[in-house]
Amino acid sequence: MFEQFTTLMLQQYWWMIISLLGGCLVFLLFVQGGQSMLYQAGKSDIERTMIVNALGHKWELTFTTLVTFGGAFFASFPLFYATSFGGAYWVWILILFCFIIQAVSYEFRSKADNLLGSSTYEAFLIINGFGATMLLGVVVATLFTGSEFSIVTNSDSGLVNPTWEGGFGGLELAFDLSRYTTYINLSLGLAVMFLSRLLGAMYLRNRIDNEEINKRAMKIIRRETPFFLLFFLFFLANILVRPGCAYDAAGLISMEPYKYLHNFIQMPLVGIAFVGGVAGVLAGIAIGGYTKSKSGIYYAGAGALLAVFALLLCAGLNDTVYYPATGRYIQNGLTIENSSSGRYTLVVMSYVSLLVPFVIAYIAYVWRSMDKKRIDKQNIKEESHTY
Repeated sequence: MFEQFTTLMLQQYWWMIISLLGGCLVFLLFVQGGQSMLYQAGKSDIERTMIVNALGHKWELTFTTLVTFGGAFFASFPLFYATSFGGAYWVWILILFCFIIQAVSYEFRSKADNLLGSSTYEAFLIINGFGATMLLGVVVATLFTGSEFSIVTNSDSGLVNPTWEGGFGGLELAFDLSRYTTYINLSLGLAVMFLSRLLGAMYLRNRIDNEEINKRAMKIIRRETPFFLLFFLFFLANILVRPGCAYDAAGLISMEPYKYLHNFIQMPLVGIAFVGGVAGVLAGIAIGGYTKSKSGIYYAGAGALLAVFALLLCAGLNDTVYYPATGRYIQNGLTIENSSSGRYTLVVMSYVSLLVPFVIAYIAYVWRSMDKKRIDKQNIKEESHTY
């Protein structure tokens, strides 16, 4: 079946899969969002244990999706993996560190006589909640704002050698305040962080049967929605009005005014999906923050997934450079055509990707099974295993 696809079709197919994984990852960051409000939503030890246990059943899904996202990039677009993961290594190390201390915290927080004490592990969870979401948002923003790197091909061996020209291992993407693009990167980082907190608050309302936690979660949604909208709209306005990198049939890269706005217009289904996703997030916020219904997470979660999916499609399809190289390195920008694996690899992986719907169905089944009974103080006291 996939042998009949052209190479470009296979490259587009895998960009769609990566975009879908990115959408799933942002949705699952509700775990990090819930962790970040551990002391805001939980005022006692038993309330914090309820929150940690509600999130503890799902935290592995987020980490697994992140690893799958990185693995899919490595397999289908290895030049991006080599450029970003090899060049912006300090950013990725910090992200990995955030997830390592998260895993350690869920393992040891409730263990008797643990070395550091439960409050230390709770602090680790909060660091993961703020740090991981912020940095992931910054990294995703660079798909639109670009990074300073060069690609050199050895004329003798034919090997491609990406070189990071930024000088600070990717830290400049978030901390070099002399560049305007840094503020765009930070705006998406903050938007993702606040979105994860909104999703986390909605999830806690849905999963925990406790009136006090429910009230606090609603207050968090109402209080932090304006901050999410502020940073998200700042990012969106900037990418829609700023020029983007496009490439022609010969692979020559040039700046095109309003490139991402043109993409949404020229790919109407993507534009509709993005608007629909944003509408879903807003509907979830309205339900989760202003009504007694606890179903806001379903609307906002599906909306976040759809919006991010569409946003990433906009970044890589329609002859768009999905990882622009800035300054004098503009011709080194990465596209789905010049950075992908060979045709044979793409075909083989495409057959493997047919297993994804079965994996998703299994996750949905397990999720539903775990969430049949809401968490309350009584079953926490009776539970043989707590995080």
